[in-house]
Amino acid sequence: MQTATHSFMRKLLFLAVFPAFLFSCSNLKQTAENKATPSLKLISSIEIPFEETFQNTKVGGLSGIDYDAKNDLYYLICDDRSVFNDSRFYTAKINLSKDKIKSFAFQNVTYLKDETGKSYGNWNTNPTTSADPEDMRYNPKTNSLIWSSEGARVITADKEVLQNPSINFMDLKATFLGNVTLPENLKMQQLEKGPRNNGTLEGITFDEKYKNIYTNIEEPLFEDGEQANTSKGGLIRLYQFDAKTKKNIAQFGYQLEPIAREPNPKGAFAVNGISAIQHYAKNQLLVVERSYSTGTQACTVKVFLCDLKKATNVKNHPYLQNQKLELASKKLILNMDDLGIFIDNIEGLTFGPKLSNGNPSLIFVSDNNFSDKQKTQVLVFELVK
Repeated sequence: MQTATHSFMRKLLFLAVFPAFLFSCSNLKQTAENKATPSLKLISSIEIPFEETFQNTKVGGLSGIDYDAKNDLYYLICDDRSVFNDSRFYTAKINLSKDKIKSFAFQNVTYLKDETGKSYGNWNTNPTTSADPEDMRYNPKTNSLIWSSEGARVITADKEVLQNPSINFMDLKATFLGNVTLPENLKMQQLEKGPRNNGTLEGITFDEKYKNIYTNIEEPLFEDGEQANTSKGGLIRLYQFDAKTKKNIAQFGYQLEPIAREPNPKGAFAVNGISAIQHYAKNQLLVVERSYSTGTQACTVKVFLCDLKKATNVKNHPYLQNQKLELASKKLILNMDDLGIFIDNIEGLTFGPKLSNGNPSLIFVSDNNFSDKQKTQVLVFELVK
């Protein structure tokens, strides 16, 4: 989601109000695997000031992060739709000394390029040529990057924009190298079928051998049922692509949690969806669900260990309702509400360097939606297996 993903906040700015309907999924199963569940312990955090600029760009909208271990370098994608500056990504150094963040320093900014080699257009003035960057991953085997765009589905009396989401391949200078072949159910349509606006490709991650790409939609496809409400979560799909052929080889159903809090006033905008994913182990993903409700500034962010091993491949299922299928399993490993600190719009996560005790670090970043009412946070956790 530009959740700059910005996705859910842009929805808020549009004063979108989503009806809450219950739906039946009595034939769906979502089981938990009997495996050791990791835990996460917050060990350090910093906040990047709202007024921060770098190389004549406005810093904000950080919706994805990935770590190049060999060069100790972080890639951060910005979900600016070329409104403040051209769509771009940053590289940065994070100095972790004695497992604490001592400094955060941007190194470079690179502007994304389309298939013709041009920068993406401004959403406000030329929406059909714009992009909505949401996540980014580095591939050390090819020394290249992939990034996702949510696209757009805006249909009003005086405006229609149908822009497909995408996963794009590029080199380190942002030269376009191709994109994946989208399955039909990820293509934007005039009818209420396929992806919802600001609810499409939000997170991406490679598997451990960089042979597969996993991605997720943030909210349910129209045909898969209603969005999450405060009583029940919606059904979304996780997608698996072959990194070499760039084709979709599997889809898996996943049950979202209900929206964490009732909005205030009642009936105002509220949302829960997947804002980021990170490969964890074979057939396993870390999944970030982020819930926001009008009237509460903080987000409720939960991290789940998701297992795909027993999940039904629903690639050929036109819809998920009332189907006999196995959903991806999920185990809660962290509710950031329990940390006792303000948590904003978490949209990116990556494994960072090993900590002094040998345990992995996991780093989260929040997207401030270029709002002075929100924060750009960098949170470092110790992962204990």
